[in-house]
Amino acid sequence: MSRPFAPPRWKILPLLAAAALVGCADEVASQEPVARAPAVAASAGGAAGQAGGGASAPERVLARIDGEPITLADLEDVVGDDLATLEFQYGNQRYQLLRRGVQTVLRKRLLAGEAARRGITPDELVRGEIEGKLEISDEQVQAWYEANRARLQGRSLEMLAPAIRQFLQEQELDRLLTEFTDRIAAERKVEMLLEPFRAAIAVEGHPSLGPEGAPVTLVEFSDFECPFCGSFFATIERIKSEYGDRVRLVYRQFPLAELHPHAQKAAEASLCAAEQGRFWQLHDLMFREQQRLAVEDLKDKAERVGLDTAAFAECLDSGRMAARVQADLQAGRRLGVTGTPALFVNGRPVEGGAVAFETIARVIDEEL
Repeated sequence: MSRPFAPPRWKILPLLAAAALVGCADEVASQEPVARAPAVAASAGGAAGQAGGGASAPERVLARIDGEPITLADLEDVVGDDLATLEFQYGNQRYQLLRRGVQTVLRKRLLAGEAARRGITPDELVRGEIEGKLEISDEQVQAWYEANRARLQGRSLEMLAPAIRQFLQEQELDRLLTEFTDRIAAERKVEMLLEPFRAAIAVEGHPSLGPEGAPVTLVEFSDFECPFCGSFFATIERIKSEYGDRVRLVYRQFPLAELHPHAQKAAEASLCAAEQGRFWQLHDLMFREQQRLAVEDLKDKAERVGLDTAAFAECLDSGRMAARVQADLQAGRRLGVTGTPALFVNGRPVEGGAVAFETIARVIDEEL
C-alpha cells in the first residue's frame, strides 16, 4: 500500500522551530536567501567601517581614480545597510555559538561532577532525573499543531505528528536538564563571563516611557496593526506594572504595509500625537482597538485621548510624519528587523517575536 510522502524529520524540525516564533513577518524581507540579524552600527559610516581586513576607520582607502581615493565612507550609501547587517550577523551568531558551547561544556562538567559524587555514570544520572518525564501526549501534539497551523505550510497533523512529538520531547529534555543543572550549579562556584552581544540602537528623539537613567532600556520595533504586536501589548503593560522606573520603554515604528493596509497611517498618527505629548495615550488606544485604524478612526481616537483635533488632522492628512516612519523602517532594516514585534533589551536581541512575559522578564532580570 502506498503512503503519502513525508519529508525526513531533519528537514521538518527546523520548520517546527521557525513556527514557534510569534510575530508578523515582512514577507518581502523574509524571502531573502540569507536571514538578516540586527546590526551594530548606529552612525553613518559605522557599518562600512567594520568591513575589510579588520580596519575600522571609515577613511580606509579601497580604490583610487587618478589618485583620488574611494574610502569605506564612500560606500555607505551603496552597501552600508548590507554591511551593517552582515557585521551584526557575524557578531551575534558568533556570540550564540560561544554561548551554546559554554552551556554545553558547563552542563557536561556539572553532570559529571554530580555523577561522580553519587558514584554513578553521567548517563545513569540523567536517566534517573528524566525517567518517565518525557512522555508527550497526543493532546499536546494536537494543541501545538493547532497553535502553529498557519505557519506549517499546509502540512497535515498526520504528516507532522512524529516530528512534533520529537520536537516537544527535545524541548522538554532541555528544560529538565537545565532545571537540574541549575540546581547543581547553585551548590558550585559557577561564573558566566561571556558578555552578550549588543546592538547600538538610537533611542533619543523617539517616543519613550520611563526615566532616561533606567538600568534597562527595552526597544520595540512594532506595527500598530500587527496582531502579534497587539498580543504583546499586554506583556508591555505587565512590564510597566512589575518593573516601574527600572525599565525605560522606547517605541520604534516598523509598519508592515504589505500585510497591514492601515499600519503606515497609524504609525504617522502616533507621531502626530507625540507632537502634542500624548503618544502613549494614543498608542494604548490603538492597540486596544486594532480593528479600527482607518484614518477616520484615528481622528476619532485622537479626540478621545484629548488631542487638539484640528492640529492632529492637519498633521495626519499632510503626511509630514511619513518620512520619520520611513527613517525608522530603514533603521530597523539596518538592524535586520524583518518582523514585528522585534525586541531589544539593552541592545540584546530577544528572539521569538511576541514572547511570553517570563521570557522577556528573564532577560530584564539578567540585565538588572
